[in-house]
Amino acid sequence: MKTFSINTLGCKVNQYESQQIRELLEKLGLQQAESPEQSDLVVVNTCCVTHRASAKSRQHIRRAGKLNPDAAVVVSGCLPIVQIGELNVAGNNIHLIRNRTDLGATIAHATGLIAAPAVSQRARSYSANTIKAKIDHKSKKEIIADCRLPIADSLVQIENRKSKIEDDPALPTLTSFQGQTRAFLKVQDGCDGYCTYCIVPRARSIVHSKPLARALAEAQTLVEAGHREIVVTGIFLGAYGQDTVRRQNWPAQSRRAGNNLADLLDKMANLPGMGRIRLSSLEPADVTPRLLDTLCKHPNIMPHLHLPLQSGSDDILRKMCRQYRVAQFKETIDLLKARLDRPAITTDIIVGFPCEGEADFDQTVDLAKDAGFAKMHIFSFSPRRGTAAAEMQGAVDNKVIRERSEILHALDIELAMKYRQQFIGETAQVLLETNDPGAPGNGRSERYFRVALKNSRKKVKDSLLIKVRLLENHKDGMIGAPE
Repeated sequence: MKTFSINTLGCKVNQYESQQIRELLEKLGLQQAESPEQSDLVVVNTCCVTHRASAKSRQHIRRAGKLNPDAAVVVSGCLPIVQIGELNVAGNNIHLIRNRTDLGATIAHATGLIAAPAVSQRARSYSANTIKAKIDHKSKKEIIADCRLPIADSLVQIENRKSKIEDDPALPTLTSFQGQTRAFLKVQDGCDGYCTYCIVPRARSIVHSKPLARALAEAQTLVEAGHREIVVTGIFLGAYGQDTVRRQNWPAQSRRAGNNLADLLDKMANLPGMGRIRLSSLEPADVTPRLLDTLCKHPNIMPHLHLPLQSGSDDILRKMCRQYRVAQFKETIDLLKARLDRPAITTDIIVGFPCEGEADFDQTVDLAKDAGFAKMHIFSFSPRRGTAAAEMQGAVDNKVIRERSEILHALDIELAMKYRQQFIGETAQVLLETNDPGAPGNGRSERYFRVALKNSRKKVKDSLLIKVRLLENHKDGMIGAPE
């Protein structure tokens, strides 16, 4: 087995984990194929957050088998873990990862490089740094033997056991984020919040965080690899340092220095050569005074926060089991605007949640206008099998959902245009999307809106982070000229 390819669906955490898989396969001696048809091993890193995501994941799995029937196909990600009857595949070449801690083992086995060693408890406690060090100095067979990796002969179907292990010890920490000027850095995983519409807690139920020293070391490595922006991400980023996302269960002493997101960011911002830092997603209660002080202290932490609203109605937020109410959300928005320079506040909104009446929707529209969101991601509710909301009464008619979605999409364009208009004539720091000199000249500003270069990218020097004078405001972003 010589070549591999990876198909990634879903969130930033999945994208990060696919990069880990890539580095593991490269350490095992495989090369990335130019096309899936040329791959001896295909990894499909799936998503199942919606029925559509599950269907798309299954399509990728079937396609992988058809393109190269002789290839080994490893199915990772959330879909094979939730086990709600949406994934029924079988075959000698299909490997389902039903326990994340078996991912590295199964991939190594699928390469055909090793025989199946026994599983030991000691292997479960190996740190990723220990494994990475051994990978650097030992042969392929020695790597796997040291990990004591569990292997199944054909279809890997292992129970999703509850374990306090942080991550699969066989997956390396990242040394680069291939093909991107920005790098995602996963520092937290897992959610036990059980919002009523969300399947994620069934797929990633164990809440754990990357130790601070390890997160900083990985961030430094990514900076040294040339990445000019680090996107700090997690399934529930605000729960960094905690073993639950339910804030009422957080012990008071756990908020001490060195054990929270603010302290991680404070240290990360001071790393040698660190460029921009961006946060993936937070909730209102995550925006603590300590976090706000950290954001204000470090200009290389971007003034962009993604705060999913989901609904502007307290009644709907209760039905969703969200951990905030409208008043707290508004207070957080006001606080951010008071402390930061014109921050970009982006959000997610679900339209048509069960029992959402006209008044509930109007409250969402009003709150969006008051907040002046820089970007809104609009999602039409569809019942997700395996969630509490799928069993709720009071379904909203599909026609009504479509009409409300159209209203919010139009409002999104209006609010985004209005937000960006205030920057006309100013200079922004734009990070180009790719380091390919032949690619179109466009990238993201500090506040995350897209900026296209008015002049040819050929006029830009080697730098990927450039000063751009913002000249025009359009539906999809701004146009500017390099200075």
